[in-house]
Amino acid sequence: MAVRLDDLDRKILRELQNDASQSLDDIAKTVGSSKTPVWNRIRKMKEAGVIGRQTVLLDPEKLGFDACFFVLIRTSAHESGWQDKFLKAVRERPEVLEAHRLAGDIDYILKVQVRNARAYDEFYQALISEVNIYNVTALLSMEEIKSTTILPI
Repeated sequence: MAVRLDDLDRKILRELQNDASQSLDDIAKTVGSSKTPVWNRIRKMKEAGVIGRQTVLLDPEKLGFDACFFVLIRTSAHESGWQDKFLKAVRERPEVLEAHRLAGDIDYILKVQVRNARAYDEFYQALISEVNIYNVTALLSMEEIKSTTILPI
């Protein structure tokens, strides 16, 4: 269920999305408020779950993770035991940045960031040794055109 936000809440969230390391003073100045109300609103939004954990964004290529694969998975097994095993395997693999269950012909899509094609193959071999998968298609991203974590609020 969506949380009700007013214009000031949205301004604060936009500022935090752009740079969560800003001081409260800077955020308050930008949104046209004072520090205490801004702090109280941030605290309330954290308590309501609107604001989750705070982290930093790293550049994968500068850290040697040059290959991003989108992995399309189809399964013929839909019982809870298989799904539990699959979800456990996916959640434990640090290469998997995102995993989504889909509607349609493809059951799951994974975003996998690795150093190179050999590292992807090692990931793939480990995954299929842990879980029986009907069909896997790996698509190598040739160029990242847009990537953002900023929601259009």
